[in-house]
Amino acid sequence: MAANFNSLYGNEDGYPPVAFYFSVSFPGNADIEDASFKEVSGISTEMDLESVEEGGENRFTYQLPKRIKHGNLVMKRGMTKTTSKLVKWVKQTLESGFSEAFVTKSIQVDLLNPSGEPLHTWLLDNAYPVKWDIQGFDSEKNEIVIETIEFAYNTIKRMD
Repeated sequence: MAANFNSLYGNEDGYPPVAFYFSVSFPGNADIEDASFKEVSGISTEMDLESVEEGGENRFTYQLPKRIKHGNLVMKRGMTKTTSKLVKWVKQTLESGFSEAFVTKSIQVDLLNPSGEPLHTWLLDNAYPVKWDIQGFDSEKNEIVIETIEFAYNTIKRMD
């Protein structure tokens, strides 16, 4: 497969990387095995800035760094059974009515090279589900039902 993959999608070293060859895992949580997703987005880091105007200086304002913020990780896949460990975690977090403490987990997203080895890795720490969306039903379409799970997280580390 690697030779065919290389000829179609790039060099042996995986550059330029393709966006469709990735994996998601939950390090330290071997019980979550159903981590197959059709789409992952929201891996982002941004610096908040504070504008400071200096008295008598009208040509510009200073942009001072305040804090780092992250977007939410959004993952989409075909809807799964409620026996799924991931679905149980999402249900527990979003349906508990804040009566239970949030259980956070680490989420790892790997962009893979043609050999299936990680080319780039992002580790998102202290993640927890904040939104669960089920695609609308339409009797005129022949599609599977897609569920979208959105996670907030505290830190992101690019591991390569």
